[in-house]
Amino acid sequence: MSGQTLTDRIAAAQYSLTGSEVARAVCKATTHEQTAPKKKHLEYLIQATQETNVNVPQMADTLIERAGNASWVVVFKALIATHHLMVHGNEKFLQFLSSRNTLFNLANFLDKTGSHGYDMSTFIRRYSRYLNEKSFAYRQMSFDFVRAKKGAEGVMRTMSVEKLLKGMPTLQSQIDSLLDFEVHAQDLNNGVINACFLLLFKDLIKLYACYNDGIINLLEKFFQMKRSQCKDGLEIYKRFLTRMTRVSEFFKIAEQVGIDKNDIPELTQVRLTTVHSHTATLCCKKYTYHFCATCALTFSTQPMGCGCS
Repeated sequence: MSGQTLTDRIAAAQYSLTGSEVARAVCKATTHEQTAPKKKHLEYLIQATQETNVNVPQMADTLIERAGNASWVVVFKALIATHHLMVHGNEKFLQFLSSRNTLFNLANFLDKTGSHGYDMSTFIRRYSRYLNEKSFAYRQMSFDFVRAKKGAEGVMRTMSVEKLLKGMPTLQSQIDSLLDFEVHAQDLNNGVINACFLLLFKDLIKLYACYNDGIINLLEKFFQMKRSQCKDGLEIYKRFLTRMTRVSEFFKIAEQVGIDKNDIPELTQVRLTTVHSHTATLCCKKYTYHFCATCALTFSTQPMGCGCS
């Protein structure tokens, strides 16, 4: 399908008559055309979130309303536009979304108009779950992991033990929901899902950077923790190691579909070896610590081991 449909033109005209230019831009960004939302419409909406005279909740509600359409194309593009504004719009947009009890209720969405509709409906359901999780994470943490400052002075590196043990599972859940998109290169066969994949790819890079910062902070504070905190910390670290494979697989797909290798982080074993080495060399006056090659964890001889045996 190419070009706007009559339905698209009528919807845009209706919004024009009501005087809502923002709603009209939402409509233009979520047409039935099987292409990514046009850049000019997304940029208009981004700018609108910065304006004091724009009703941001109404903008969000219009996007959610468009996500209730029967067409997979319109729904997918509404999700993409929402995701784009979550990342690039004023933070008040994300704040409003996170204040809602429910965001996208698309667990049973299915476009039965053709085989392509069936296929894309699966990814719409998964994508909506990720956006819901992204919104929930913001509500839990009061900041966006994607936008958060990274590195030595970043949010996750300077977080207290208590906040870190609360925040890392929330971050892990958001990463898991992104990886559950489970797309393959052959599925990326139209401009709509390609636009979605690119946004997910960019999110994953930043989420992983936050994740890595959190793990470094966790290990640095490990021997300052209470015993119960140590157990929680070790579980978080184990899950970090297992997620490395899934993250790597996602990045391989990005490479297969033509994303520049220079834009893809290299998840080398060196990073983990460095972390292991750092952990293994730490010591405590009260306990002797050992490195377990089986589970790649550091544990004390007392009062608890690594759990492999």
